[in-house]
Amino acid sequence: MMFIVRQVALKADGSEIVRQTEVEGGEIFIGRNASNGVHLPDLAVNPVHARMERRGGDLLVTAQSQQPFDVDGRSVESATIDIARGAELRFGGHIIAVGVEGDAITLTIRRVEAVSDSAEDKDESAIYSLKGLLPGKRMSAWGFALLILIACLAWPIYTWSSYKDLAYKEKVSRPDGFHADGLWSSGKLSLAHKTLKDDCQSCHVDAFVSVRDNACMTCHEKDAGPHAPMTRQLTARGDPTGFAAFTRFVAASFNKPAGRCVECHTEHEGAGAMQPTQQRFCAECHDGMDTRLISTKLDNAADFGTAHPQFQPAVLVRPLVGDDAKAPRKRISLDRKPRENNGLKFPHDMHLNKTGGVAQMGRRLAGKYGFGDALECSDCHEADKNNVGFVAVDMEKSCAMCHSLAFDKIGNTFRTLRHGQPEQVKADLRAFYRSTAPTRPINLGSLARQRPGVVNSRRTAADYARAVNFRGGRADQAIRQVFSRGGACYDCHVVVPPSSSGGMDYRIAPVAQTSRYLNKGWFTHDAHDKEECTSCHLAEKSSQASDLLLPGIKDCRTCHVGETGESLIKVKKPVESTCAMCHDYHADKGAPWLLREQDKKKKRPEITAALAHPAAVSARLRQSRMMPN
Repeated sequence: MMFIVRQVALKADGSEIVRQTEVEGGEIFIGRNASNGVHLPDLAVNPVHARMERRGGDLLVTAQSQQPFDVDGRSVESATIDIARGAELRFGGHIIAVGVEGDAITLTIRRVEAVSDSAEDKDESAIYSLKGLLPGKRMSAWGFALLILIACLAWPIYTWSSYKDLAYKEKVSRPDGFHADGLWSSGKLSLAHKTLKDDCQSCHVDAFVSVRDNACMTCHEKDAGPHAPMTRQLTARGDPTGFAAFTRFVAASFNKPAGRCVECHTEHEGAGAMQPTQQRFCAECHDGMDTRLISTKLDNAADFGTAHPQFQPAVLVRPLVGDDAKAPRKRISLDRKPRENNGLKFPHDMHLNKTGGVAQMGRRLAGKYGFGDALECSDCHEADKNNVGFVAVDMEKSCAMCHSLAFDKIGNTFRTLRHGQPEQVKADLRAFYRSTAPTRPINLGSLARQRPGVVNSRRTAADYARAVNFRGGRADQAIRQVFSRGGACYDCHVVVPPSSSGGMDYRIAPVAQTSRYLNKGWFTHDAHDKEECTSCHLAEKSSQASDLLLPGIKDCRTCHVGETGESLIKVKKPVESTCAMCHDYHADKGAPWLLREQDKKKKRPEITAALAHPAAVSARLRQSRMMPN
């Protein structure tokens, strides 16, 4: 069921204007309130004057107050109207003609008298108007425009120019309170720059001039890193097209050149940490960059989940030569299955086996060292203090309990070979054989049973004397055994043989324990502390130390879907992974912004020293005023 309400108004020439609305439902209210289905702006009509309800072929009209209404000239408080015949209702100065069109009831409304005063012709819009009590529209518009110019332009300019000279004074700053040029701020400063909230000139050196890079570099010269030349950056980005080309032209016309720091590092985005650079800023250059910057050695990248190259870790391609030699590393894609010559011989599968001899020895030593039924990764690998990577494996702490280097025992004290000091090992073995005699034969004693005859005693004594005489020569034999197959050094290290046949100048190839393979990205184990080591590193299947146990990009995509890949990569627990999660444009040893902020939320560290001394920060920034724009 539906009501069709038609409001009929007359033009000056007598023609009609009909405004039609449709009201769904079986009932409708009539009154002065604008919320009524039939709105009659007449003071002679109550806010909710009457209610119309359809009942079959009839229309029941009931007054909602003591004030009646007219039906076909009769004053009533309720009436039943035959819809087929229709009727004419009057409320104040308005006539409502009831009719029917199909299944809908039509209510045609006409005003027949002046609103609220039948004896005087008054304009309806003038009844509630404040016209004549306030200035005219034109005067009001000019007045408000002038007020806005004074409050939002002239006053801020005056305030800014009044305090401009303070930018050159090291220990003087604006007084606390409201400053009119703060009206121009588009938002609060981030935590890194919050001490500059009353020192706008630190970054905005000149009025109506965008922030220049030299103002940023006043404080960020050391941590900004080696940016590529601006011409190369703009070439990688490519020339804009369409509306983007127009906006760049407009920006350049207003002294806002492309490629500034603030294009990626946006400020006034709200209090708290500075927002990370959005992925679109990275993809703008790196998506299809090889077609624009032909000389680049970087692969194209747009989104980790859908468009990212395979990881290229920095691998030690050949053993080190000399303790101080620079590691000969090379970035190699994991698709090529690289191997690392780190100077070690170590089978992970043997040590992680749950049934072999290593596991049995671990169980025997469990009471002293806390091992389980079998060795685990954490029994040898210890996380660093930040839980980002791992400290270098130390032989004495992680290996000596099983791989003993003891060669002599005096009382309850064991003498051991010096790990990592081949020359000292040789010296200790020579000293041992020179300072100790061979075991004395028991039959040289007077109490021992002997074979009869003096010749037997002389033969035993001669053999013992010969052993004592050649005792020192046994040292060379022991040294060869230590550095040869089956020896204490050979089984774990790459041994460099003597330079000549019969020589004793054995050496151990330097061991290189790589702490970080992905130098162009960032990875923290702290964020993966709920995962098992073997879920990413297949160490239980590795039989050689040269195996590079790094997960490839496909393994990471089982969780990390990039910024836009969640709809394309179906995983159980998708992790949104933007560029800022793993990459930091600035060359430093710290983690990217996103990981730093996640770490802060966990550990709540103290504020940095720079932020603790805002006067020092402001003093450095004020120096930017002395630099050319």
